[in-house]
Amino acid sequence: MRTASNGKFFHLSGKLAALISLPLILGGCASFSADGGFSTVEQVAKERLGKEVSWQRSDNATDTAAKRVKELLASPLTVDDAVQIALLNNRGLQASFYELGISESDFVQAGRLPNPGFSFSRTRQSSEIEIDRSLTFNIAHLLTMPLTRQMEQRRFEQTKREVTMQMLTLAAETRKAYYTAVAADQTMLYMQQVKKAADAGAELAGRLAKAGNYNKLQQAREQGFFAEAALNLARAEQAQTRSKEKLTRLMGLWGAQTAFTLPLRLPDLPKKPDDIPNVEQLAMTQRLDVQAARLSTEQLAKNLGLSKATRFINVLEVGAIRNTFNDQPIQKGYSVTLELPLFDWSDAKIAKAEALYMQAVNRTAEIAINARSEVREAYLGYRSSYDVAMHYQNEIVPLKKRVSEENQLRYNGMLIGVFDLLADARSQIAGVNSAIEASRDFWIAQADLEMSLLGRPSMSSAPMSGIGGSDAPAAGH
Repeated sequence: MRTASNGKFFHLSGKLAALISLPLILGGCASFSADGGFSTVEQVAKERLGKEVSWQRSDNATDTAAKRVKELLASPLTVDDAVQIALLNNRGLQASFYELGISESDFVQAGRLPNPGFSFSRTRQSSEIEIDRSLTFNIAHLLTMPLTRQMEQRRFEQTKREVTMQMLTLAAETRKAYYTAVAADQTMLYMQQVKKAADAGAELAGRLAKAGNYNKLQQAREQGFFAEAALNLARAEQAQTRSKEKLTRLMGLWGAQTAFTLPLRLPDLPKKPDDIPNVEQLAMTQRLDVQAARLSTEQLAKNLGLSKATRFINVLEVGAIRNTFNDQPIQKGYSVTLELPLFDWSDAKIAKAEALYMQAVNRTAEIAINARSEVREAYLGYRSSYDVAMHYQNEIVPLKKRVSEENQLRYNGMLIGVFDLLADARSQIAGVNSAIEASRDFWIAQADLEMSLLGRPSMSSAPMSGIGGSDAPAAGH
């Protein structure tokens, strides 16, 4: 038997149509932004770092960044140049930018209406044919869509902060690696000079020993000094290689780009350190990790509210039905599907949401407490590192230089011999190396302080090269 299938498939009542038309309007606004949320990262990079950053999603953007990197590599790098290269060229940072795209996709998806469901059935009993058609729509999802969209929006904002935090961390680590690499170069150059002096002393001691003017003890001292100088130079070269390769990785360089050059010495110390009396207050208002933790807690609070709101309505669907049965009049109507909470009252889901919320509350408090401690540690480390570096610059190094000048005058007056001058040079090795390390530690401490005001710093002591020399007694005649 043939059944009629012409005419409208189904007819929605005015109230049902109005109910569904509202989220249709909301869903029409669910679209992707022009920049994918990247403007937040760009703004922080410009305001906090004074640098540009690009999300290279096209060949044109990649070529522009590569051209800029090439320009910066053409001359000896400053610390700002190194940071700029890292922000433009680090592949890991580029990968983190795509977290914005993932999070925004979830946000946009939360504003999209769920697809309706369509069912069709045809049954036959002897000469009787029955055809059922129905179109269903998930009303539970429709009712909770505004709250879900708000949750995804908060998650998107949190992702922006997390990605920005990764960008700031990369900048801080690049600064520290830069100062470490320059200090390692400076130390290596100094140890090369020390080795040359030790080589000359050992050769002179050998000649005097052959002539009978130098005993075995004196000769052994000079040879030992030469062996120690050679070892210290090897250690300095190892430290230089490690520090430069770390800087290379952070800047994302490879191939011919790794032949970049650095200055011969660290920058001069500032005339006075920065005075920041309200350092803790600044950290609480500026640190992105504190803001992200607070936002995460608020999001979980909204999740808890959603779980409570939907604890009794996990499934709620409404639909239109159109049935035909042989030559009988067409049957039209609607259907409602509702899950009955007979066995699962969602109390476990509510308990989990409450536990997650309280966990986030305590973690947010921990982050705030740790932030205060970290910024205090960073600031005190910055001030003490400055004092130590200035002490070496204004006291220890000038005193050793004065001693060296006095010994030179005594040598010119034939009051001491050449080996006394070599012994004096030996005693200055530790002082010079310590002065270089103190200057390096100050600049690293400054980078830690700047980072502690924006986010969680990697508070670690500067790597000690283990290069130096002990004060050796002067070799007598």
